[in-house]
Amino acid sequence: MKVAVYSLYYPEKSLECFEELIDVLRKNNVDIHIESKFYEQLVSEEKKTDTIQTFSKLDESFDLLVSVGGDGTILRAITFVRDFSIPIVGINTGRLGFLATIQSDEIETAIEHILNGNYKTSDRTLLSVETNTKNEALTETNFALNEIAVSRKNTTSMITVETHLNDEYLTSYWADGLIVATPTGSTGYSLSCGGPVITPDANSFVLTPIAPHNLNARPLIIRDDTTIQLQVDGREDQHLMSLDSRIITLTNATVITIKKASFKIKMVELLNESFIDTLRQKLLWGEDKRN
Repeated sequence: MKVAVYSLYYPEKSLECFEELIDVLRKNNVDIHIESKFYEQLVSEEKKTDTIQTFSKLDESFDLLVSVGGDGTILRAITFVRDFSIPIVGINTGRLGFLATIQSDEIETAIEHILNGNYKTSDRTLLSVETNTKNEALTETNFALNEIAVSRKNTTSMITVETHLNDEYLTSYWADGLIVATPTGSTGYSLSCGGPVITPDANSFVLTPIAPHNLNARPLIIRDDTTIQLQVDGREDQHLMSLDSRIITLTNATVITIKKASFKIKMVELLNESFIDTLRQKLLWGEDKRN
């Protein structure tokens, strides 16, 4: 089996989990490839001295990608996986961990189950974005797993986000910004801004305003085959657009078109895992003693 390992350099817990993962993979005679920038950091910090294969890009020959970190690390990892249908599994060394579900004390058991084929996959819908103005940052990576959001830049003033759905005018949000989230992203930024939780298999997106001044503005769930068009206006000539953890600057003349991406990401789940169980644990549902 050919396995890619991706992580961001965080000492202590992440490094310990990474080393345990490598030991488990080697014990199972796995063909291991580590992301090149992460490996270079390990070498420069003298955390790694033995020679190991690296990658800067992935291709269809890989059978699995293992991410070591939090959910943010997985969001960066999908930029390598792209549309190759490589299953992704995350070892959680972060905080909440809706996507990175393997805990640090179960690495060996979980990885061996996966290497033996004892797992299932959950297909996750992505968003894609296009603009009417050329932007090099979107040429290679114009997709997001969690959300695409527009927000103010260099100002404390609100922005106006004129919003159309399938070419029909919806409203103009007066707010700090607007989030367009997938079901996967519904437990992230959107949830923090009052959006609903959506199960991963739902064919829906959610529009969630960020601190809206028009107080009757509420999160709106729409079909995932809807074409969303946004244009921002405000006191500044520019605003920000984020694709998960990646941020770019756009002018207010930019028309942003958001659609469902043409491919999906495969998230690995152990056979005893479910989204409902993860939701209950992470959000502490049922912790009320009356339950």
